[in-house]
Amino acid sequence: MSSDTTWPVFGIELLDWEPSDVEYGPRAGRSRRRGSYEAAVPARIADAELRLDGPTAALVAEASSEIARLDGESLGSLMSFASLLLRTEAASSSQIENLTSSPKAIALAELGRRGRANADEIVANVGAMTRALDVADHLDTDAILTMHQVLMRDHMPGAAGVWRDAAVWIGGSARSPHGAAYVAPRSDLVPGAMEDLAAFIARDDVPALAQVAVAHAQFENIHPFPDGNGRTGRALMHAQLRHAGLTRHVVVPISAGLIAETERYFAALTAYRSGDPVPIVTEVCEAVFPALQNARELMRDVSDAHARWVGIIRARRGAAAWRLADILVERPVIDSRLAAELLGVTTANAQVAIDRLVEDGVLDQIGRGARDRVWQAVEVVEAMERFADRSHHRLV
Repeated sequence: MSSDTTWPVFGIELLDWEPSDVEYGPRAGRSRRRGSYEAAVPARIADAELRLDGPTAALVAEASSEIARLDGESLGSLMSFASLLLRTEAASSSQIENLTSSPKAIALAELGRRGRANADEIVANVGAMTRALDVADHLDTDAILTMHQVLMRDHMPGAAGVWRDAAVWIGGSARSPHGAAYVAPRSDLVPGAMEDLAAFIARDDVPALAQVAVAHAQFENIHPFPDGNGRTGRALMHAQLRHAGLTRHVVVPISAGLIAETERYFAALTAYRSGDPVPIVTEVCEAVFPALQNARELMRDVSDAHARWVGIIRARRGAAAWRLADILVERPVIDSRLAAELLGVTTANAQVAIDRLVEDGVLDQIGRGARDRVWQAVEVVEAMERFADRSHHRLV
């Protein structure tokens, strides 16, 4: 596929590095961390014309159609998969940043059962994606700051929801940008670059999925935050898909399609800086197809589990146990407090529903404690684990 040679190119500028007053280590190492270094200068894309060759444009159209089709399929289902797919996408996006945790551990963290840092951070990403969808109607810089604030408020409270004020880089040493694979634009350029990006996102003359991919590459190369850029950037992708109307009811787990080819994904982000948007557009679109297949398998597995429950639950029709069984499709790990909240009943009545589903073989208690008990719908948790396993292999 040919490249768009007219797309703006990121520039390079030489900057002076001011080392800290106190530096440790061998003298030779300290000397290598002094002097000037190269940093990127963000391209301006607010009014840039995106030209796609025929095959790439066709790929964008096909992937867009498939996204809309899955969204429609979810609407036609008797069950809601919105929360389930959002959680799997938040976990997949976090895995790209090497933040991994099991579906059960993530669900336990959502219940406030802390102890595993990765699970807590993934739960924060669920919140960021949820917030991204909430602000999808108006995607300006304040909306992006809000997504980051929700993501990082518990892990980096002083820097959550504000543009960075220091240099950031990828690779090399943590002590200085010398020798880094990429040094993002200096911090005083970030606000203007993000306003320019927001103006590009607001346009309606660019194919939506291509616009999502290009905006994502621009965002990641600006690297506007000290941490959490990847997860915030992928949350922004879903806000854009919702804003464009490609999705209305579910989150398409695009990150689950990117995981298996992270080297290609990162290479496409690098190529973008040289004025070539085609690789990132192609990579995002090609990630859609395995992601959708994986999502359909997850939805089918969970639907099959729910159908089995319908045949074994012995509660009277209309009882809270039936409503709880529906809830387990999206929240497969619960305690009595969460069950009461979601059912709109007292904790005592929620416990009656839980006990019914335990007796009927729908729920299993996690552990053997008599206090602060937690239960899981094993079939749904295992379906989510299979989803995660499949994500690491591009399905065909």
